[in-house]
Amino acid sequence: MNRSSALEHMNQNLRVFEEQTALAAQQGAQIIVFPEDGIHGFNFTRASIASYLETIPDPEKVTWSPCADPHRFPDTEGAQIIVFPEDGIHGFNFTRASIASYLETIPDPEKVTWSPCADPHRFPETEVLRSLSCMAHKNRLFLVANMPSRQSCNRTVDPHCPADGQYQFNTNVVFSDQGVIVARYHKQNLFFEASFDTPPKCEFVTFTTPFAGRFGTFTCFDILFRDPAVTLVKEMGVRQIVFPTAWMDQLPLLASVQFQRAFSYGAGITLLAANLKATKYRMTGSGIFTPWDSLAHHDTEGDSGKLLVRRVPVIVDDKHKLVPFSGYPSSKESEKMHANYDGKHCRKDSECAKETSSSPFNSIMMYDNFTLVALQGTEGNISVCSGSVCCHLLFRRSETKEFYALGVFDGLHVLEGTYYLEICALVRCTGEEQSSCGGESEHAQTLVDFRLTGTFTTPYIYPGILGNGMTVDIPDHSGWEGGNSFYMSRTGMSAGLVTAMLYGRNYEKDHA
Repeated sequence: MNRSSALEHMNQNLRVFEEQTALAAQQGAQIIVFPEDGIHGFNFTRASIASYLETIPDPEKVTWSPCADPHRFPDTEGAQIIVFPEDGIHGFNFTRASIASYLETIPDPEKVTWSPCADPHRFPETEVLRSLSCMAHKNRLFLVANMPSRQSCNRTVDPHCPADGQYQFNTNVVFSDQGVIVARYHKQNLFFEASFDTPPKCEFVTFTTPFAGRFGTFTCFDILFRDPAVTLVKEMGVRQIVFPTAWMDQLPLLASVQFQRAFSYGAGITLLAANLKATKYRMTGSGIFTPWDSLAHHDTEGDSGKLLVRRVPVIVDDKHKLVPFSGYPSSKESEKMHANYDGKHCRKDSECAKETSSSPFNSIMMYDNFTLVALQGTEGNISVCSGSVCCHLLFRRSETKEFYALGVFDGLHVLEGTYYLEICALVRCTGEEQSSCGGESEHAQTLVDFRLTGTFTTPYIYPGILGNGMTVDIPDHSGWEGGNSFYMSRTGMSAGLVTAMLYGRNYEKDHA
């Protein structure tokens, strides 16, 4: 049982304790005693009780009120920060006019210190801000929400000011555990959002917590662009990101949990990703991702969401030795990956599998024209190139019933956004025809061990592995070798392989 399930169980009993405490106080009691095992129950093993345990400091050495100072000892509390999805409060598909009644003015927290819960009348028409502020204060946690906001402007001094005299922004707002607004971010990269304006200047927003240091924030489509996402991580050194999103799944390369997992791994950060649940729009898939592991949820049935709770380590540069976009190499990787089935080891790729000769073909994947080559047999060594990107795959697989292909794309993506891509991708095709390579499928039965390598002109590579049933995975090893060549390897997956990708973003060529 995980910590969140244990807390849910104990809270049921604590609610009874709270009722009895109140009744006892009303009847003049000055002390109350509860029974042994009354909070957690009994019949546990040493292992099964682990999620119920809390650290109780010695009262002879420490004077402490957990109610007054809940963050002093982190093992004694539940969540310390919660993230809600993009559009979760107001919805989507508005026009500029139809969203007007949903807008609230959010003052700049760098200029104004304000708790809407404590001082609700300071700014008019801020009822939503007040509710969110009170949630944070009552539950003593940091709270991140996405909502529509307005900001007045004057066209005589601001040439970017809209004709109606106000900006309308897609906004992330962050509250401290006291209900005070501590951060405000206006989404930079809008995705067909006619109701909102692009900010005049890109904002790089961070906030500091007592439990994990500094966090950054951006929203949904922002994750595909340099600013603010990469600048926050690489230039500003932010290692924790809160990420409200309303992400529409698009397989085989851009499903929500798939790219969230790849971004966290590639950038070397913790990503708290809260996605909207709207099944008919293919919006589903949230997760808590660190470079090493993840807790993800993806459900295409119904429209009820799921609360994800997980304790994660604070990433500290000097402790974890993480360098964004450098990978996680190991001297043991090549020996492990290149082992033959009989246990012998080979010294180079050509000794493990002969280069497979297969004619390249083209197929549309994610609206882009990929060049692909089919996998043949149960093991092989294949390559395919396009422009300056060459992809090389060494593989072994459990069977040959499902059609797989290695694809490459080097070019400007121009539909539903303009951005330059350099991609190597091993994909499970949805049928037996070459044209099915690039189709959308969540399922695969074939187990594949692989080493995927690509030559790139960009340092920004996001390695991603997606297994059967939308299960996310990470490479055993990855990293740069020989200058411009990036690799990842994975063996021993328990789920069939849907996609393995090296998703490269060449930000400099976006507007070339």
